[in-house]
Amino acid sequence: MDQQKHTTEDTLTDIFGSKEMRSPAPTEFIPKNKTAPEIAYQLVKDETYPQTQPRLNLATFVTTYMDDYATRLMNEAININYIDETEYPRVAVMCGRCLNIVANMWNSPEKAEWKTGALGIGSSEACMLGGVAAWLRWRARRKAAGKPFDKPNLVMSTGFQVVWEKFCQLWQIEMRTVPLTLDHPTLDIDEALKACDENTICIVPIAGVTWTGLDDDIEGLDKALDAYNAKTGYEIPIHVDAASGGFILPFLHPEKKWDFRLKWVLSISTSGHKYGLVYPGLGWVVWKDKKYLPDEMSFSVNYLGANITQVGLNFSRPAAQILGQYYNFIRLGFEGYKEVQQNSMDIAKYCHEQIGKMPCFRNYAKEVVNPLFIWMMDPEYDKKAKWTLFDLQAALQQSGWMVPAYTMPKNIDEMIVMRIVVRQGMSRDMADMLLGDIRNAVAEFEKLRYPTPSRIKYENKEHQKGKVYTH
Repeated sequence: MDQQKHTTEDTLTDIFGSKEMRSPAPTEFIPKNKTAPEIAYQLVKDETYPQTQPRLNLATFVTTYMDDYATRLMNEAININYIDETEYPRVAVMCGRCLNIVANMWNSPEKAEWKTGALGIGSSEACMLGGVAAWLRWRARRKAAGKPFDKPNLVMSTGFQVVWEKFCQLWQIEMRTVPLTLDHPTLDIDEALKACDENTICIVPIAGVTWTGLDDDIEGLDKALDAYNAKTGYEIPIHVDAASGGFILPFLHPEKKWDFRLKWVLSISTSGHKYGLVYPGLGWVVWKDKKYLPDEMSFSVNYLGANITQVGLNFSRPAAQILGQYYNFIRLGFEGYKEVQQNSMDIAKYCHEQIGKMPCFRNYAKEVVNPLFIWMMDPEYDKKAKWTLFDLQAALQQSGWMVPAYTMPKNIDEMIVMRIVVRQGMSRDMADMLLGDIRNAVAEFEKLRYPTPSRIKYENKEHQKGKVYTH
């Protein structure tokens, strides 16, 4: 009877009248008793309340908006494990169709009915798979030639995403990086080739550098690498890290050669949950031909009564993102993707132009080649400023925006920049609101009589080096 009374009281108690709402959230141990679902929901929901709203997060590349039908479709598939191909065979078929579409989007020459590629949790897993394939192919060639294979290396610019550092560390591959400089804001091809030798498993150019939004000159690299390989007798290939650019270039610059049309591009990875316009996590990697995917990367297991062959670092993985990607391909088509990406590009160019007009700022690059860009303080303005871009980041956060400020990679790491990533879900009106908040913040900073802690720290750091950095 007491238990029934207690249950009735719990049911009738208002959420914010419950004892849970006046108790601290569990941090170390699982609670002893159960909690009503509506109260548990509210507790978890409230934890996220102070955070930046996803569409105002201009730091992330990750998709923060999908239409209602896509969201509904993915929610309805949230309980499906992709790896259960016997139980969910149509999901496997849809995955293969997506790989075909992505491969053909990148001008795959492969004639097979199903293109050679793999699904990833994100572009990080896709990069890992591309890197592992290059390493295994190199190792097999070295073994066949009777040469040592214990000192592999990989070459790319310092604009790399952290997955490549992880890859090299985990597989014990020497990472040879080419510095980004003000004169060479993308991969310096000559310096990249100087870093190569018989132990180089691949060169990794980037389409959509995370730090800057620029593209490496992949066609120029392919041409130079072809001459280099012919001269040395090496067979150094290219893996393109197209986490962002893989879904931008085919729609906005289909004439540009950066993909499988180039001789030495043997694999490409991208992120479906960035400009593929799908909620996280989803990545794709495609090889030019099946012969470039080493057999030892395909694992077959007897699972739930079926022989499952899989290429991937992960086994179980969600199926919902595959459905979301396939839905987008059907729903948007080529023209729809082109319209969405062009809108993102146009809004990015508008923000780039408006920020470039502000006397206190200077854009890093003259052109916007992907829907993101970075800027810095104008050198003359910076000499007198009592604030830094870190202060601007904090001020914008108060209005709900997340616009990151950060220092650039090694060699130009004294340079502080800010970055805006424009994605589906960002409108011209939102851009105007952001620009207005930036102008208002700058106006308040210019009233300061004394430097901010951020400015003091920055100036002390520069004086300790015996110089004041100029952009």
